[in-house]
Amino acid sequence: MVLEGNLVQEFETQGFVSGIKIFDRGEADGVRAAFNALEAKEGREKCQIGLMDRHYDQQFVWDLGTHPKVLDAVAAVMGPDVLLLATHFFCKYPEPRDARQDHAERFVAWHQDVTYWGLEPAFAVTAWYAVDDSDVENGCMRAIPGTHQGIREHGKSDRKGNLLSINQEVPVTPAEEASAMDMPLKAGEMSLHHGALIHGSNPNRSDRRRCGLTLRYIPPSVKQVKLNSVGRKYSAILVRGEDRYGHFEARQAPFPVR
Repeated sequence: MVLEGNLVQEFETQGFVSGIKIFDRGEADGVRAAFNALEAKEGREKCQIGLMDRHYDQQFVWDLGTHPKVLDAVAAVMGPDVLLLATHFFCKYPEPRDARQDHAERFVAWHQDVTYWGLEPAFAVTAWYAVDDSDVENGCMRAIPGTHQGIREHGKSDRKGNLLSINQEVPVTPAEEASAMDMPLKAGEMSLHHGALIHGSNPNRSDRRRCGLTLRYIPPSVKQVKLNSVGRKYSAILVRGEDRYGHFEARQAPFPVR
């Protein structure tokens, strides 16, 4: 599947495109079952934001990150040469209604992905794959269109419950806040967004889990010049095209490409 021209233009203009169908319901159920097994092993606390780069030991994550439909869409907006930089699950679990008054609700503050990744140039494309149905009620991703034209200075969120790694948050104007768009997805669908797009998500106020897998991609021309926000050096792997730059140590695929 290659993105149609109007969707590529939409990505370039507003910084994101949503509702890209990767799997039908049966295949999506298979991905969810695989995640459910991982969740049962790792526990809910870790699954909120602690499952990073599991494409190296979980074949279903690797298969998603290298799926032709995913890579076709990424290549349409980024170019033919593609490195898989990282993967990261984000899970927001429903909280008991009687506990919501006493505990900070989990949310994701407004931010730009590449701000703390140590990349030069600061460019990446994120695919957000919906493991579960993601909607307004359970805290789907939201984005402010057109905010991907440059990096802004981030501060710290003064609101408890921010799921971001170092509590980062970028200030936005009232007009920008009012222009924010919800990005609901059915399980098996994904969105793409520019690494500089300002986005976030509200708390999960439903009785359903909201799990998504972020797949982070860069062209080989991008290099990492400092450690990322959690003090790590990325281990990128070529998944499409050629790497003529060699900024990252070459790695073999952890699983056969299906």
